[in-house]
Amino acid sequence: MADYCDIDFVIPWVDGSDPEWVDNYNRYAHLEDKRYNVAGERYRDWGLLRFWFRAVEKYAPWVRTIHFVTCGQVPSWLNLEHPKLHFVKHEDYMPSRYLPTFGANPIELNFHRIDGLAEHFVYFNDDMYLTAPVRPSDFFIHGLPREVAVRNHPSLYEFGHIVLNDINLINRNLDFHTLYRKNLWKWYNYRYGVWGFRNLFFVPYKDFTGMKETHLPYSLRKSTYKTVWDKCRNELEETSLRKFRSVLDVNIWLLKYWQVVSGEFFPQKIHFGRLFSANETERIRECLQRRLYKTICINDGEWKNITNFKTALRAIFEQEFPLSSSFERQL
Repeated sequence: MADYCDIDFVIPWVDGSDPEWVDNYNRYAHLEDKRYNVAGERYRDWGLLRFWFRAVEKYAPWVRTIHFVTCGQVPSWLNLEHPKLHFVKHEDYMPSRYLPTFGANPIELNFHRIDGLAEHFVYFNDDMYLTAPVRPSDFFIHGLPREVAVRNHPSLYEFGHIVLNDINLINRNLDFHTLYRKNLWKWYNYRYGVWGFRNLFFVPYKDFTGMKETHLPYSLRKSTYKTVWDKCRNELEETSLRKFRSVLDVNIWLLKYWQVVSGEFFPQKIHFGRLFSANETERIRECLQRRLYKTICINDGEWKNITNFKTALRAIFEQEFPLSSSFERQL
């Protein structure tokens, strides 16, 4: 396969403070005895989305199309006429029986249905940002997604149970031990640095136990989605039918694991990016100013002084990306 391929970006977004969205959420909340907390980090918008677009225009001008996915919400400043922007509502690509949905898993597990989506695409959570120039080869080489293959055990909390569901499906459908031995150079690769030695501790485990999560943009292929849906349709269908996240779900890591375990990936540098907590404002400032990584994730949390962090982060991004992008409407 050629070194170059068309690559799209996909980014979902929700404005959790939108009264109409909150009303709709609460209309279904009784199904699982939930009530929306406007301060909850799962649906909170930090007001940094425009800087995501500015960073993409500055650091990845080669991207073919950006698929912006929402339940129908549109930021007032977004230029929907931009030739590289494809505005996608949930109803545009998700079967009606899955809607409405208030969980990320159904949204992510059905990306392959987006009309016009390239075979090779990079999925960004809305807390993942480019912070230095990137090339297509940072995400795909010879058509293969870039990934850090360092083995790990999942933690046993709500999200950990979901990861265990992913792992069980991998072990039911793929012969990990055989595939692992076939692709040893991808598991023991210099790009992982000292983290690569971690794989040695898992040699006694013949089954797949999980991977270190870097919390960075996901390089994915539509063909992987189609394969996984064909092999695990019942589990993906059940997850897609749920309105809210459940410990019975599978998630997008299933797709990533499938690519890695099957050997359909190319090793990525461990220092390609980094995860930060939202309260690490000074470290984030240094990262952006010095271009320490090519991409970062800013993890939300239950912060008491959230307003201060939001103000500080906005100032940092405003300083780094002061100019409006062509994805912003000219007022």
